[in-house]
Amino acid sequence: MTILNTLSPRDGVQVTRSIVFVRQHELKLDVYQPANAYAAPVIVFFWGGRWEDGDKSMYRFVGAELASKGFVVVIPNYRLYPDVTFPAFVNDSAKAVAWTHEHISQYGGSTNKIVLMGHSAGAYNAAMLALNPAYLKAVGGSRQWIRGMIGLGGPYDFLPLVEPDLKAIFGPPSQYPVTQPIHWADGSNPPMLLIESRADTIVYPKNTRNLYAKIKENGGPVEKFMVDDLSHPMLIGVVSNVLSSQSPILQKIVSFADRVTSEKQVRQDEESADSLALPNRP
Repeated sequence: MTILNTLSPRDGVQVTRSIVFVRQHELKLDVYQPANAYAAPVIVFFWGGRWEDGDKSMYRFVGAELASKGFVVVIPNYRLYPDVTFPAFVNDSAKAVAWTHEHISQYGGSTNKIVLMGHSAGAYNAAMLALNPAYLKAVGGSRQWIRGMIGLGGPYDFLPLVEPDLKAIFGPPSQYPVTQPIHWADGSNPPMLLIESRADTIVYPKNTRNLYAKIKENGGPVEKFMVDDLSHPMLIGVVSNVLSSQSPILQKIVSFADRVTSEKQVRQDEESADSLALPNRP
């Protein structure tokens, strides 16, 4: 990651680091913005590390590369095990989205064009926010803020739990079912792009396939993109300018995020939400 960060785009990208968004826990985030950004689409990126390791500083290449493509990018930290267990890291992620909705216009982003994105455990966090509206509602927000969600190698359906650390993170056993993103896949989600690699031996591709099938079964908007030969770390590595030529994943991400945040799509979503809010007439 160090090399990818060192070689990431710098020209035309402005970075504001370590903005505190939860003072109680000293949680901080970084914002990457294109030069002269105004009402730009926004990507909130959650990094992975088994909910035990990682830091926003490891993913500067993600923020810089996506900013160079025209997005305002927010990369927050969230609390990790053993300091916390489920659902604290999802709650922290929800608070990062709430901060983004409240403040991102100051950095050239549009509050109406927010996309969530995550890799590995970060894809889990993003998926839980997209699938279960309770998390954003609990922080004074709304799932209607979210125009789309992008997951790379995410754990969405990983019961039964075998490893002791995962049992501790997601226990007690009585709550295991509700810790799974697939449990909340009722078809009411914002559009989702789920990316997997057949060569992923850390988060098995069945996670993506099962969630995709469940959302499809319930009539929800979801797309799946599969590659054959990328390791779990490389699923996010190819988002960098250094490695992007090895896979079409970056292009897929940009195309999807552009589409779900287009002015036409935003208007359609808002009109749909307004029609649902209207009282029934005789």
